[in-house]
Amino acid sequence: MNTSTTSADSLKAKAAALDPSLPETHRAVLLRIATQRERLNARRSARAQALALQSQQSAHMPTSGPLSERLVAFARLHPMAVAAAAVAALAVGPRRLIRWSGIVLPLVMKYRR
Repeated sequence: MNTSTTSADSLKAKAAALDPSLPETHRAVLLRIATQRERLNARRSARAQALALQSQQSAHMPTSGPLSERLVAFARLHPMAVAAAAVAALAVGPRRLIRWSGIVLPLVMKYRR
């Protein structure tokens, strides 16, 4: 069923439930308030559902998969460690960082196999 049809039907029902002695402008304002409440309630329930789904997914380090995926998972789990490493890399400087990466990367690749 289309949600726009459902909301239109509920608006017609709310319009019929309003006091007919009210002026047309008041009824229009009350209908806009009702639609805004529906929209806010729908947004609130969607957010609650998204938070519940997110909390169900456990935060864990993947043991397999590409190195980039594991690095991103590590960065999400340990943001302070990543920030400390970034500060250390900036303090060391790009020239030394490139020189040391030329030494460390072959060792890491050797142990990865």
